[in-house]
This record gives sequence, structure tokens and C-alpha cells, in this order.
Amino acid sequence: MHVAVLDFFMRTVNCEEFNGKRVLEVGSKFVNGSVRPLIERFCQPKEYIGVDIEPGRYVDVILPAEKLIEYFGIESFDVVISTEVMEHVFNWRLIINNIKSVLKRGGFIYLTTRSRGFPYHAASHDYWRYETNDMVRIFRDFKMVRLEVDWEYPGVLKAKKPINWIPTDLNNIALYSMMLGKRTKELVTLSDAPLARKISIILLCSTRLRWLLPGTIIRKYCT
Repeated sequence: MHVAVLDFFMRTVNCEEFNGKRVLEVGSKFVNGSVRPLIERFCQPKEYIGVDIEPGRYVDVILPAEKLIEYFGIESFDVVISTEVMEHVFNWRLIINNIKSVLKRGGFIYLTTRSRGFPYHAASHDYWRYETNDMVRIFRDFKMVRLEVDWEYPGVLKAKKPINWIPTDLNNIALYSMMLGKRTKELVTLSDAPLARKISIILLCSTRLRWLLPGTIIRKYCT
């Protein structure tokens, strides 16, 4: 977890939103830090459940984010948190719809991810970059409480699900694909990448060699 993410939570979390409530964290495995101890200690939620696709610290349920609705049911949580996950998921529309749907009306979502300019960082995949304008379109069916671009390139947002929520259609939104190096509405993998892009990702961006390369090369081939 990046310092900018912790900074965002410390500035925007209102403990009244968490106290005595059910909280779900999507992508909860401990990687260089977590917001969970902060929230559990100071905001005292009734229940805090962490889900991830692999076991680890702070993972209570091993579950792909595509199956949140199937496992937990509609409108099961008062708060949903997802930090540095959405750039790594393949079917981002399906997962966004799952996250929105398991959140109760009047509940809050806290989400952070990466925007264009941050280099390729596979763990185990790195598909997308989200700009603030993308977030506005993706969450236009929510009330935007806070939306920021900060110094570490993530997009960070806090949004509230309206009582009269009607899901927005995400099919016409094109995101910047790290596989293609351009925006697309399609869901693409490394096999769909142009040859030069594919080689650069495999040889330059996803290995330790990246740290030895000049910044101009990284910006050209890995962002």
C-alpha cells in the first residue's frame, strides 16, 4: 500500500460511517500496509470482512471479486473498501457492478486505483488505468463525496450510494489499457497486445531490468 492511500483515508474517513456497521474490503491481502487496523481500532465497525483471491494476512474469505453478489447477496454492507485493486482486474465492469450492488443504499464506497503515468506493475496482472473523468462516469449513479488525483498517480474517491439508486451502464466507457497502450472498450489481455508492446511488457516492464532503465524509456514503453 502506498503512503498516498493512507493519507487519503486519514483525511476522508468519518468514523460515524463505520461505527457499528458491516464493512467489506475487496482485495484485502496485506501488501506493504493496510487500512484495516486503523478502521477497526478507531472506528469500531460491527464486522469487517476482507476478501481476496489468495490467502494472506487480513483475508477472511478467499473469493474472486466477480462473485461478491453470489456469496454475500445484494446490499449486504454499509461500507465497501477497495485499495489498489481495480487496475489489476480483467473484467472491471463486472467487478464494479458487484461492488456497487453489495453496498447498501446510503452506504459509502472508498476506492483507490492507478491512473495513467504510473508504470506497469503486475501482481499478477496490470490491465487498466483510471483517470478522474473515468471515475466520474463510472460512479455517476453515486453521489461523489471526494475525488482526487494525488502525487503518487492513483485516483482516489469516496462516494455514497443514493437511496433511489439506479445502476449506470458502463458498456460505453473506454479505459486506458496497459496491454494496448491506448483506450478501449474491449476487455483485452497480453495476447491481444501489439508485438512491440508485448515484448516491452515481458522484457522491460515486468522484470527487475525495469529499475535499471532510464525514466524516458519507462515512460515510453511501460506506461
